[in-house]
Amino acid sequence: MNAQHLSLSHVFRLACFCSLVCMTPPAYQANAADKSYDVVVYGGTPAGIAAAVESGRDGATVLIVEPNRYVGGMLSNGLCHADFRTFEGLTGSYLELTKRIRKFYRDRYGPNSAQALGNFRGTHAEPSVNRQTFEGWLNESPNIQVMTQTSLHSATTDRSSRRLSFVQIRSSEGRDLRIHARHWIDASYEGDLMAASGCAFDVGQEATDTYGESLAPQQATESVQGYNFRLVVTNDAKNQIETPRPKGYDRNDFTPLLDLIQSDRIDKPFCMASGDPAAIFKAQEPPLPNAKYDVNDVSNGRVRLSLPQISDTWPAGNRAERDRLFDEHLRHQIGLLYFVQNDVAVPDFFRRQANQFKLCADEFTETNGIPDQLYVREGRRMVGRYIFTEKDVQCGSGLRAKFQSAAIAMGDYGPNCHGTDHDGPRIGGRHRGEFYKRCPPYQIPIGVLQPRELDNLLVPVACSASHVGFCALRLEPIWMSLGQAAGVATRIAVDRNVAATTIDAVTVRKQLHRSKAATIYISDVSEEDENFGIVQAWGSIGGFHHDDHSPQPADTCGTRGDNIIGQYYEAFPGHTARLDETLSRQTRQRWESLAKRRGIKVPVVTDSVTRGEWLRLTLNMGQTSPKTARQ
Repeated sequence: MNAQHLSLSHVFRLACFCSLVCMTPPAYQANAADKSYDVVVYGGTPAGIAAAVESGRDGATVLIVEPNRYVGGMLSNGLCHADFRTFEGLTGSYLELTKRIRKFYRDRYGPNSAQALGNFRGTHAEPSVNRQTFEGWLNESPNIQVMTQTSLHSATTDRSSRRLSFVQIRSSEGRDLRIHARHWIDASYEGDLMAASGCAFDVGQEATDTYGESLAPQQATESVQGYNFRLVVTNDAKNQIETPRPKGYDRNDFTPLLDLIQSDRIDKPFCMASGDPAAIFKAQEPPLPNAKYDVNDVSNGRVRLSLPQISDTWPAGNRAERDRLFDEHLRHQIGLLYFVQNDVAVPDFFRRQANQFKLCADEFTETNGIPDQLYVREGRRMVGRYIFTEKDVQCGSGLRAKFQSAAIAMGDYGPNCHGTDHDGPRIGGRHRGEFYKRCPPYQIPIGVLQPRELDNLLVPVACSASHVGFCALRLEPIWMSLGQAAGVATRIAVDRNVAATTIDAVTVRKQLHRSKAATIYISDVSEEDENFGIVQAWGSIGGFHHDDHSPQPADTCGTRGDNIIGQYYEAFPGHTARLDETLSRQTRQRWESLAKRRGIKVPVVTDSVTRGEWLRLTLNMGQTSPKTARQ
């Protein structure tokens, strides 16, 4: 499949994978057979849950269809070190999740317990806690139903009305069901519903001249970013289980590791936090509560958990192909751990170190301590009404990234790719296409959610972006923000009985700000501040771009604050509202000009007026949601 726009003209038939070979509990069917809903969300990922909660907030009937055993996506399957740079970049549904997690640990263990104090403000929870939190959240809404272990079989659209009409879904028992809905949200990692509905999508990498991206390869490729499991291990001997020998294990696949150990090119099985190319597994710090660690691929390492060289057929693969790739990743990653912990040819010191960390007895209990899902970093990418690219995260004028008049979300992580191909042997070779780029916080426009072909479908996860642009969006906190925005647009569309794609960014943003969800990064005005709404509204029309009193020179754009630990930092400099400062004459002139262009009445003020006073006077004069460009 080429890295080009692929529009499916026929019904794409797909049955997503169910993974490990073990006893399968009955699927939760929720009385959904052959029924109609206001909204159907395909994919019980964090973004899907955010979308379902928002779209059902006013009582609309919502169905979540999830192919796997349980909801929560990767946050319920080992990705417990959420990818963000600063706490100031967390907002909306994801921030609500962290508050629920903090409450869980306080209630379960006590407010001064190690667990309550050691969950990194609710962003680092055990996978079982994430899962329980998501399930409890959904259970609060009786109008939201969930079907697990149920996958997409086909989709039928009406091209004349530009609508997705109904889907055929198939339960794990082989029962086919027809589901109708007024509105649809594809929150799957692979974009299965979007593709089955005939929407255009890309797979692979664009060439550098396609969108003028410096991080793109010279020539387009069919390669997707590598996948791996996010294992969760513990050094608490009371909660350890032995690593299972994976089906099809062959020690000869791993003996090349012995030469790397002998030559000291690999000198430790586990590294912490920042990563070390001489290690195999990255057990990330700070640890999770209860002495657990989220294990990830070592960036630029000599031995990798991710296998980009075999992942290319996953995005559009059928159930059999995804099962095959799942098992191959399982043999590689679990096989590596089994080998270094058990093979007598591994030096004693190395085996002893490897056995300090083992799988958790109380995590993934249905699947012998192994996550139910593979970490699919990148699948299909929709070709929608706005294609998010590297240019959208680059520095604009001043310290901020490009201004997005149609923004409905924000992010602060930056393009991040674990490699799209591999040179040399699997053990000891080197990934290609790997990059990790710093950038300032950025805004995300509503067009990334909207397909070109249909009006009643929104796509917050396999959203519209180039490969490089997608690598800045593919993080769960950002996906949850996009899911929340999709849910808001859909809820409004249900209420108005119109197509979701007709709901513009201004309308969505107004509801998001009321819900304390930010759409522009302002580090000194949190969602708890009484000025949150006016600051977000002003920033949404460009009020804080080109700020003349920025405390940092423009050539430091993208510079992070002080490091806290690992990948986490203090707030980005130069992204403040500084409401208590006196409004400078230069800024006042620019703000007054901007207000007049937006049809906002400008107040008469003295020279001593503060920035906050001016904003409160201006935006509380009957126009709390300034007009802006619509997309």
